[in-house]
Amino acid sequence: MTPGALLLLAAGALMAGIVSGPWFARSWLTFTLAGAIAGLAAALSVLFGAADWEWWSAFSLGGELVHLRLDGVSALFLALLCVVGGAGAVYAREYWSEETYPASAPRGHLWWSGLVLSMGLVLVSSNGLHFLIGWELFTVCAYFLITLDRQRREVRAAGWLYLVASHTGTVFLFAFFSTLAARTGSWDLHPMQDQAALTPLFWLALAGFGVKAGVFPLHVWLPSAHANAPSHVSAILSGVAIKMGIYGIVRFSGWLPVPAEAGGVVIGIGATSALLGIAFAFAQNDLKRLLAYCSVENIGVILIGVGGALLAVTNGDAPWGRLALAGALLHVWNHGAFKALLFFGAGSVLHATGTREMSKLGGLWRTMPWTTGLFLLGSVAVSSLPPLNGFVSEWLVYLGLFDAATSKGTAAWAAMPAAIMLAMAGAIAMASFAKAGAMIFLGSPRTRAAEQAHECGNFMRAPMLALAGVCVVIGLAPILIWPLVTRAVGSWRAVEIAPEVPAPLITLGLVHVALTILVATAAAWLWRKAHATDLRRSPTWDCGYAMPAVRMQYTSASFAGIVSGWFRWVLQPERKLRRPHGNFPAEAIRLERVPETVLERIIGPVSVAIMRGSTSVRRLQHGRLQFYILYLVVGLIGLGVLVMLGGAQ
Repeated sequence: MTPGALLLLAAGALMAGIVSGPWFARSWLTFTLAGAIAGLAAALSVLFGAADWEWWSAFSLGGELVHLRLDGVSALFLALLCVVGGAGAVYAREYWSEETYPASAPRGHLWWSGLVLSMGLVLVSSNGLHFLIGWELFTVCAYFLITLDRQRREVRAAGWLYLVASHTGTVFLFAFFSTLAARTGSWDLHPMQDQAALTPLFWLALAGFGVKAGVFPLHVWLPSAHANAPSHVSAILSGVAIKMGIYGIVRFSGWLPVPAEAGGVVIGIGATSALLGIAFAFAQNDLKRLLAYCSVENIGVILIGVGGALLAVTNGDAPWGRLALAGALLHVWNHGAFKALLFFGAGSVLHATGTREMSKLGGLWRTMPWTTGLFLLGSVAVSSLPPLNGFVSEWLVYLGLFDAATSKGTAAWAAMPAAIMLAMAGAIAMASFAKAGAMIFLGSPRTRAAEQAHECGNFMRAPMLALAGVCVVIGLAPILIWPLVTRAVGSWRAVEIAPEVPAPLITLGLVHVALTILVATAAAWLWRKAHATDLRRSPTWDCGYAMPAVRMQYTSASFAGIVSGWFRWVLQPERKLRRPHGNFPAEAIRLERVPETVLERIIGPVSVAIMRGSTSVRRLQHGRLQFYILYLVVGLIGLGVLVMLGGAQ
């Protein structure tokens, strides 16, 4: 089947899922999976060498002919959407079931299929007006998914914050597309790199798409939305939805002329997002909020690669730019896989214990071995450690930055600091997930809920296994995905990139395979050695306590204390301290909370000031006609004075 026929089949199946979702759960799951499979097949057919697919309608929608396009860039993002969308639908069958949530689960089916369909529309739209329509539909569907559990006040607040932030970004995008249409005379979207007058529009696109991508400091909606949404919704928001912002930046930086400063600015935004995002993540006690801030870090990693590509455009289209872009686009896929896996793992923990607070967990590896192993695998991947997929994509970005740094041009001054900040972010990411794994799965259960936890069922376990398989396959055999990435890179600005697999990538794959065999062999030997001898289990060193309690363990805050101190200037932690007094103190308290600094310390106070000002102005609207006439007279007098002053000059 042609890509067009497969896309038509996918759209039809998803629309059938929208119709059947509120009433027939099994039919909804079947239709959604069918749509995801058909969409994935269409994307892979283009990525593996088929010609770009384009279609113009004979009818108009909103006064514009429908123009759809599927090329290498959109196909790469569409494949990720279909994989995570299908996996999330299967996961929701057990996690957010009709038996447990009879009121919201049917609504969730409808909005899930709508979200996947509308994001697919965004990816294939080549008309600015229809792009905005798909973008708005995608925003609305995501809002209703975030607020499925709308009885909770914090969920409603997170939904409204997401909606406000999204529409703030949409204002920039409407200005971008409408100005583009005004200057070109058409809403149609296509490569326009030769029109230098369109160059300033890049900044509007960067602001509008940056809000959706969650770049620092435009990320204010992301932590609360990801933390309070159902876990399968968090997975698609982090794995795919924020990538729609990346798609917009990549798409229009390739189709339009870009300013000379764009590369340095995007690299700077990416490096800042990577370092500060993971610093906020490390300081969190809420597991899902930690994962949300980690998404800000990974968006920064992607933007560093995109910025390197833009920097290369202004340096004679240097080859290291395409290498950095290849790493960025591969990291889009890698982050979508391992972050969805981690959110599914967090959902399994929440489903079993009822809490997201790491300080109330511990010791779950005994009762949840599958979740423990899969979360550990996702943690290794997100920390960009070999031999998994996260290392491969960041390694490509590093190679691009190192080549830029050795070019002895102006690009070196942007590449060197970015590489250093990326390395610092990677180290803190590893510490963050060491903390999360230790607090949640190791040690002793800190609460009865953690002690009575249970493993998830097959509908939740199967999607996690599938995504874990993606992480392993890309890590061990990166040569398999290289043709897909080069197809997307070649579609970016119609540049040529060698389809042959680079020798270093082949070497990396072989090293990863050898490392995996070595680790597996060592683990098997240790396991056999441990069971062959008569070992006795006993508590670890108890510091002299004869009967240590479960509270005598490291907490999340104590684990992160030193590194959090390095970033105190931006974290701005709030502390409540009550020291023990007397020989037999009754109580002592030490609480620490890390606020959302940008939202609570900057945006919040500014919003309050604006509301107070608008309330004061509203008092002028009191319904007394004589005062309205007075306002008019004063306005006319003021206008007359301005005219007289202008005439005098």
